[in-house]
Amino acid sequence: MEHNWALAKDSLSKITVLSNSNNDPVTIVGDADDLKCIGVGTDAAVFQHLNAPAYAFKIYATEKIEKVKIEANIYRILEDSPYFPTCFASFDHTLVLSYEHGITLYDCILQGVHIPKQVIQDVEDAREYVRKKGLNPRDIHLKNILLQNGRAKIIDVSEYSQPGNDFRWEYLKKAYEQYYHLLDGNPVPFWLVETIRKWYNRWGNSISYEEFAKNILQFSKIK
Repeated sequence: MEHNWALAKDSLSKITVLSNSNNDPVTIVGDADDLKCIGVGTDAAVFQHLNAPAYAFKIYATEKIEKVKIEANIYRILEDSPYFPTCFASFDHTLVLSYEHGITLYDCILQGVHIPKQVIQDVEDAREYVRKKGLNPRDIHLKNILLQNGRAKIIDVSEYSQPGNDFRWEYLKKAYEQYYHLLDGNPVPFWLVETIRKWYNRWGNSISYEEFAKNILQFSKIK
C-alpha cells in the first residue's frame, strides 16, 4: 500500500458514530478536514483519509462496538478473496479495510447504470465461497454490493457469523431475473426505491417473494 493507515488515527479519533432506532442510518458527530465520509449504514460509517486513500476506515457506532472484533474475525476466516475487501487491522471502534472503488447497485438503480448478469453470478459464487468457509452469507443487498469493472465486490460481511436467512439476496436475484429488463438503463425514482426498501424491512420475512413482488407492481404500476 502506498500509505500507512496509521496516519489516519488522530483524525479518526475526532469522529463519533451513533446508532439510531428503526434501522435508520447512523449519526456522525465530529469532523476532520482530512477525512471524507464515503458510506453510511445502520451500524457504522466509512471514511477515507486524504493521506491514506488506499484504505477505508469503518467506524462502528458506540452502541455496536462489539461488532468490530466479530467482523475482523470474519475477514480472517474469509482470507484473501476477490469477492471481498481486505481487512488490515482493527482498533477501538474501527476496521481498516482496503478502499474499493465502484458504484453500489443501489446507486446503479437510481442512476440507470446497467447491472450485468456477471454481477449476479459473482454474488452467487461469493455466497458459495462463504459457506465453504463455514460462515453464513446473509444481509446481502443493493447498498453493500459494488459494481467494479463489470464484476461484483461485496463490502459488508458483518452478519456472516449469524444464523438464519433474511432472504434479501434471494428476493433481489428473482427480481433481477424477472423484472430488471423493464427498467434496465432507466433511472428509478429515489422515493420508489426507498419505499421498496422500507417495505422489505417491515414485511420481507413475513410474506412470500411472489406476494411482495405483487404489492410492489401494484404500487409502482410497472406492467
